[in-house]
Amino acid sequence: MPDVAPPRPTPTLLQLLVAFTMIAIFGFGGVLYWSRRMMVEERKWMSAEEFNEAYALCNFLPGPNIVNFAVVFGRQIGGTVGAFLALLGLLGPPFALVTFFGLLYAHYGNIAVLQRMFVGVAAAAAGLTISTSLKMWQPLLRERPGIPHLVALATLAGVGVLRWPIYWVLGVLLPLSIGLAWWMRR
Repeated sequence: MPDVAPPRPTPTLLQLLVAFTMIAIFGFGGVLYWSRRMMVEERKWMSAEEFNEAYALCNFLPGPNIVNFAVVFGRQIGGTVGAFLALLGLLGPPFALVTFFGLLYAHYGNIAVLQRMFVGVAAAAAGLTISTSLKMWQPLLRERPGIPHLVALATLAGVGVLRWPIYWVLGVLLPLSIGLAWWMRR
């Protein structure tokens, strides 16, 4: 008998707002880690593959990736209202916190202890980014090596190793990878 995946829970609009609010509150240094953790691991609203596909689409769209993700996911769950609530949850708390901390920093930013704390926060954010990148690679690593792996390695080599401009690398590899995906599915 084939394995049938259990149905995924569908969040309510309130759960959607709360989830993106929590992502925003915990997501210092970037919210990719927290959005994946919330959507895939904790709430199980998406599979790892679905998250990677949605995030890849949001990378391709103009604007901040996670803002695009909030709108795409929110609209999928609750239409225009869902998109608005996800966006409000994602952008509202950081706006309020940055405004508050900006005022505090304007008065107390010269304190040496505070400067050292910023270095620690930056290191933690870098660690979260590396951890999330490794988790996002897991679905790709389960597959037999093929063209998607070569495209990913070419991107890493072009941008990360050779330090070519990302727009040139993506300008070549995006159409190439779309063409290869189309050709492989024929």
